Amino acid sequence: MIRLVRSTIIDAPTDEVWALLRDFNGHDQWHPAVGKSVIERGQSSDKVGCVRHFFLRNGSELREQLLTLSDLEQSFSYCLLETPIPLFNYVAHVRLAPVTDGNRTFWEWRCSFSTRKGEEAEMARMVGEDIYDAGFAAIRSRLVASAGLEGRA
Repeated sequence: MIRLVRSTIIDAPTDEVWALLRDFNGHDQWHPAVGKSVIERGQSSDKVGCVRHFFLRNGSELREQLLTLSDLEQSFSYCLLETPIPLFNYVAHVRLAPVTDGNRTFWEWRCSFSTRKGEEAEMARMVGEDIYDAGFAAIRSRLVASAGLEGRA
């Protein structure tokens, strides 16, 4: 079993970061890899058990299920149900915590999964860099851009 942990500091309060991350179906609005996403069966995107069906910009199709969601802890967990990528038993957890020095956000994104023998390093690199690190950078850029626009108003 591969266990992967990535974390970063975002220069924005946790409530601002949580407002973007909380929507389980909102990742197509900020993650550069995600092209289109819908919640199946018309369920709410914050209902534990809902399934998001989405397409990556490269055409890959995936389904993930929301396992937990806590506004109090500003965290959620989800698992992969279907993917063309060889990630098996993939379960991820996202959590935010306040960094009081500067009113910033600590963001941890971690997961565990297995894959085919010999592909462990490539799958860990892909999840860590192409998904998690790219997501961190996208949220950071989005918040900086929105702060810049508000500053001009």
